[in-house]
Amino acid sequence: MLEYLLIGAGFAFAATWQPGPFQAFLLTRIAAVGWRRTLPAAFAPLISDGPIALVVLLTLREVPRSMETILQAAGGLVLLWFAFQAGREWRRAGDVDSQRDVSAPRTLGQAVLVNVLNPSPWIGWSLVLGPLAIEAWRQSAGHAVALVGGFYATFFLGLVTFIMLLGATGWLRPRARRGLHLLAALALAGLGLYRLATAFL
Repeated sequence: MLEYLLIGAGFAFAATWQPGPFQAFLLTRIAAVGWRRTLPAAFAPLISDGPIALVVLLTLREVPRSMETILQAAGGLVLLWFAFQAGREWRRAGDVDSQRDVSAPRTLGQAVLVNVLNPSPWIGWSLVLGPLAIEAWRQSAGHAVALVGGFYATFFLGLVTFIMLLGATGWLRPRARRGLHLLAALALAGLGLYRLATAFL
């Protein structure tokens, strides 16, 4: 059981700190509304990954290329929309009142949408966690719980740490906050274009 717990925790640690659309989205939210209002976004994988895991475990096979293409294209469009929003936040970063209309529930909903349309959880579950979960379940239910529980507990704590380190350390002062808006917008736009390019090419 300890082996599966460590495997799940190790994979989650790598997923937390690997740059991707979800991390770029968190950067955007931290810059726009602060780290406290961004914290609920750490719950997004706990909400969105359930249906993903269910689909993968029921099919017991890799995600089809057609589904991956659709997800990449849809995710690219969503990322471009968030890049547009981040650009707007960059232009009005000095206006504190303009940032109060983005609530924590809205941030959580956006984070769930980004994660569902991101091919990474689908690929991760189909190629890594799915086969491991089936293997662990064949040994005992406790092994499977240790694997999945270790992964999501570590992933959640890692995301909370990621958000707090970037937002609660005083690094995001006014000038840095404005610069982060721009960097996040460019990162989201680049990732969105990359997703669209890989989907159609």
